Amino acid sequence: MLLRWAESTRAKVHSAAESLGNLLVETFHYLSLFAIGAVTAWAGLVAFLGMVEKGSISVDDILLLFIYLELGAMVGIYFKTNHMPVRFLIYVAITALTRLLISDVSHHHRPDMGVVYISGAILLLAVAILVVRFASSRFPAVAPTSRHPQRRDADAETLD
Repeated sequence: MLLRWAESTRAKVHSAAESLGNLLVETFHYLSLFAIGAVTAWAGLVAFLGMVEKGSISVDDILLLFIYLELGAMVGIYFKTNHMPVRFLIYVAITALTRLLISDVSHHHRPDMGVVYISGAILLLAVAILVVRFASSRFPAVAPTSRHPQRRDADAETLD
């Protein structure tokens, strides 16, 4: 009799702790997503206002805005699906390297081995996108089983 009472009490305490832990983790998760989204939007707005104040816009500036756009899209997709789209991380890296390449060539006006290295890195990332897309179409991710059904972007590769 005492053993059953102890076991049922243990199960109740475990259930309560698990529920409280899930609540705290999900609260932190959503607050963090909102904070990252707000900071990304704020940084994009500040960059845009700086461009307007400067009176001219370069290709570097436009690529910077694309980086902010891709980061915002990543936050939105992660918020909706609870999965990190790997391709978007690679797109951000490609855009950042392209921005670096254009900036380097436009400021130094001479191509050197740095241009080759950056171009090779961009090519490597483009191949990585092909591999990720092929792998996701050939080996689709299994939808996780949980109490909350989650929408999945049919084309989104994820880091789980």
